Amino acid sequence: MTHLECTRCGKSHSPAKPMNVCECGGILYPRYDLASLRNHYHREEAKSGPDTLWRYRSVLPVKDPANVICLGEGFTPMFRAVRRGLFEPYSALFIKDEGPNPTQSFKARGMAVAISMAKELGVRSVALPSAGNAGSAAAAYAAKAGLTAYVFMPDDTPSLIVSECIGYGARVYLVKGLINICGRLVAAGVKSHGWFDFSTLKEPYRVEGKKTMGYEVAEQLGWELPDWIFYPTGGGTGLVGMWKAFAEMEALGWIGPKRPRMVVVQAAGCQPITRAFAEGKAESALFENAHSVASGLRVPKPLGDYLILQALHESGGLAISVTDGEMMQAQREMAETQGILPCPEGGATWAALKHLMAQGQVKPHDTVVLFNTGSGLKYPECLPREAPVLDPNDPKALDAVA
Repeated sequence: MTHLECTRCGKSHSPAKPMNVCECGGILYPRYDLASLRNHYHREEAKSGPDTLWRYRSVLPVKDPANVICLGEGFTPMFRAVRRGLFEPYSALFIKDEGPNPTQSFKARGMAVAISMAKELGVRSVALPSAGNAGSAAAAYAAKAGLTAYVFMPDDTPSLIVSECIGYGARVYLVKGLINICGRLVAAGVKSHGWFDFSTLKEPYRVEGKKTMGYEVAEQLGWELPDWIFYPTGGGTGLVGMWKAFAEMEALGWIGPKRPRMVVVQAAGCQPITRAFAEGKAESALFENAHSVASGLRVPKPLGDYLILQALHESGGLAISVTDGEMMQAQREMAETQGILPCPEGGATWAALKHLMAQGQVKPHDTVVLFNTGSGLKYPECLPREAPVLDPNDPKALDAVA
């Protein structure tokens, strides 16, 4: 890493001290000397690395290996989908399953790198608003690093995730309101208590962990990018991180200029990016009264909206929204046909693909990657529970079994 660069004004900043955003309010990206790396860092070296995201350490910001906080995150499986029913003609449909990550979601990637950098820079306490999985990931990695994590969550966050954060020793507070209201409290606490703000894209290093999903997709597909990537989008760090990764890999000579069409998938009850994209705007407006069973999609105005929309336009991508009913049905379909129990957000990508297939936009010969960003077990409230009870003493107990 050579410097931090503002994605709005282009100003360079030193990475030698903790930073949040640029003076202009722009999001900061770590930049690397890719021209020099190109001469001696080859993709075969990454393939010989550990089965974690740290196999790409030369394009990650942590300098001292002693500061790397690793719980086994990254290099998650990518499965070729079983072709049944509607999907029978599609021979190159893949599901990138982030459920096997520590704390069972893709959020482990961002927190692994961000917490490692916080340790390297001498940060003692971090604070963040979270609709769920980011909070539990921050709590786990902070625990291993010896940092204190303050997590502010909407009071309807899945109870299992709240308990998980508390179990890791985080200071957890439930807030009456959505994640943007939680963010206001974090901002106030940063000023009054001196915490380091770990909000989505308000520090430069979570995106670096998330970008490794792009490196992995390329490596797992033989260094060929797919035609489409469907990504459930709340804060959007993963999507913009992958877009950053593709540019880095081309600069390293690992891939060519081909890019996938990026598809933002949002909930009908919270679709600021979908609405802004349809209206041709460069930024989104606050989505009022946001609601969805997919807590990770309830982000009424992402800080990185301008980067998300930029990636969509540059890739020739799309933004689509699905209803809660559609994503819940898709969640069950994925489980029953693929053996993967996705989170509701992951189910949303399956539902969105069905829409674009029906419209004829996604062709049977296209290579498609759907992201399931976490395990459905993190959302027990969304899972079916009904099952008949049998009396083992009833001789006719099995008569009604289908």
